[in-house]
Amino acid sequence: MINNTSLTAAAPIVLTPGEVDLATLRRVHAGGVQLALDPSARAGLLAAQATVRKIVESGDVVYGVNTGFGKLAQTIIPTERLAELQRNLVLSHSAGTGEPLAAGVVRLVLATKAVSLARGHSGVRPEIVDALLGLCNAGLLPRIPSKGSVGASGDLAPLAHLACVLIGEGEVTTPQGEVIGGAEALRLIGMTPFVLGPKEGLALLNGTQVSTALALAGLFGAEHVFAAGLMAGALSLEAIQGSIKPFDARIHAARGQPGQIAVAGAVRALLDGSEIVPSHADCGRVQDPYSIRCVPQVMGACLDNLGHAARVLRTEANAASDNPLVFDNGDVISGGNFHAEPVAFAADIIALSISEIGAISERRMALLLDSGLSGLPPFLVRDGGVNSGFMIAQVTAAALASENKSLAHPASVDSLPTSANQEDHVSMATFAGRRLADMVENTAVVVGIEAMAAVQGIELKRGPKSSPLVEAEFAAIRKRVPFIDQDIFFAPTIEAMRTWARQDSWPEAVRSILPSMQ
Repeated sequence: MINNTSLTAAAPIVLTPGEVDLATLRRVHAGGVQLALDPSARAGLLAAQATVRKIVESGDVVYGVNTGFGKLAQTIIPTERLAELQRNLVLSHSAGTGEPLAAGVVRLVLATKAVSLARGHSGVRPEIVDALLGLCNAGLLPRIPSKGSVGASGDLAPLAHLACVLIGEGEVTTPQGEVIGGAEALRLIGMTPFVLGPKEGLALLNGTQVSTALALAGLFGAEHVFAAGLMAGALSLEAIQGSIKPFDARIHAARGQPGQIAVAGAVRALLDGSEIVPSHADCGRVQDPYSIRCVPQVMGACLDNLGHAARVLRTEANAASDNPLVFDNGDVISGGNFHAEPVAFAADIIALSISEIGAISERRMALLLDSGLSGLPPFLVRDGGVNSGFMIAQVTAAALASENKSLAHPASVDSLPTSANQEDHVSMATFAGRRLADMVENTAVVVGIEAMAAVQGIELKRGPKSSPLVEAEFAAIRKRVPFIDQDIFFAPTIEAMRTWARQDSWPEAVRSILPSMQ
């Protein structure tokens, strides 16, 4: 048996259904934490399970308890075949394809499925929730294919691959990277495969947990590149000796957009104490290009989008989203909480934000390379001609920024009927969330290239120092990449800056305005 406490010495994070916050979800995604269910949730689990048991004993016909599923809802299943029904449901729906979901996403799926079931509306026994958390705590992560869900009737195929593990089937990746069977994984946490009771298989398969986990991972990545984009923008402003006046608080208060106000304040904090800013107060520059001057307006709109998406996803991560739902008075009501339209919309606006963060960053990068606008040597290298400097790095940034524009097309506007037209409108939320991972990495490269170019520009003009916060980031970047005085093999420096853009260690002025870093 795996010793769960070996993964972390810290006290477990207690998950209270309905109250799990974004900071907790970010920690689950990052890994290295232990999870425990709030003991108060067990009463609701037991009550809902008792309601389902009474339905079976009374012989009443209730969808999902003793009927077929989807278009087969009119088929009544005899009591002696209910266990077979639930097992067959899990096996038949395990039809996913594609590469397995990333470890952080699977941790979120396990945690949010546990939280959803523990709301007490699903009718499953507490031991199933214990198993989900036990697998997560042991680092035994079900191998869930990334493709095969349309985000309606729940994330059926991917969640079926999760449920397979609970019945002793499917595959699991161990902390050491070994692939083992579901029964072996359960044995390692001191459990045996479940014989699923009435509604338990359906409760595991219905739900938006995979779509939500993918979108949450995208949100956390978007926050990384947002923070990096703000820092890169501050570096670029100093590199071209741009004007600080467009960041004056009075301008943004006059408009009143909260994200814009917050971004302008963050940039002012980043530049506080700069010696470069006053050094060119009388240079005669009237206006900078929009990619510098309108950072608060563009990045502020991105921040507002991320904030809205964060609120939707936090709600969904705590939601009872299977079907039917069991209520305290004994009612079992069939509805559609498994339809992931809110998640699809949230993922789509995250995609828009990620794309715009990269788009404005690429334009600042182009500005730095244009000596007529920046006042810096062409392509940021002194011995031009023999050396091409940052010429093709900007082409890479342009390629990735353009790719993101295609990926940003809203997934939520698509729908393709399934289940013989019983499920005639679907959300496509799973793809909406899945494509965010590629977009984040693209923008991390774009923003990283800009930051590297801005540091090069500052060094080419080296005179007065910037602010303490900007100088600290300057030094951190220089530890990753060198000053470029002649052409080098560029790819490793780009990769180093991609990892810079994906870090968590940003100044508090930036962290404090981001939804899950507060």
